[in-house]
Amino acid sequence: MEVEKSNAHSASLVENGIVHYFDDIGCMILWSNENSINTEKAKVFSKDTTHYIDAASASYKIGEKTPMSYGFCAYENSVENHIDFDEVTIKMLRGEHMANPKIRKQILGY
Repeated sequence: MEVEKSNAHSASLVENGIVHYFDDIGCMILWSNENSINTEKAKVFSKDTTHYIDAASASYKIGEKTPMSYGFCAYENSVENHIDFDEVTIKMLRGEHMANPKIRKQILGY
């Protein structure tokens, strides 16, 4: 979901000089795909360093609590069992995220 500019967003994307803010990394990916927008200038909030970084250079973990329950958190420093932004994008577009009950059950192990 795109949100107004605030301190509560976890991702942003520049398109034609306009900055779009999103409450969840997954929302940014879905919106950019639906609108044929390139994510190369995307920024995400880093959980470990608590500032915004380039989405492409972040390490991601799935299984985290996020605003829209997609479960992908960005880290500036490498974390164990991490995935990259391309894999996050693929998983979002396939529906392989924590908002999907089957995936949530598989990741959480119950």
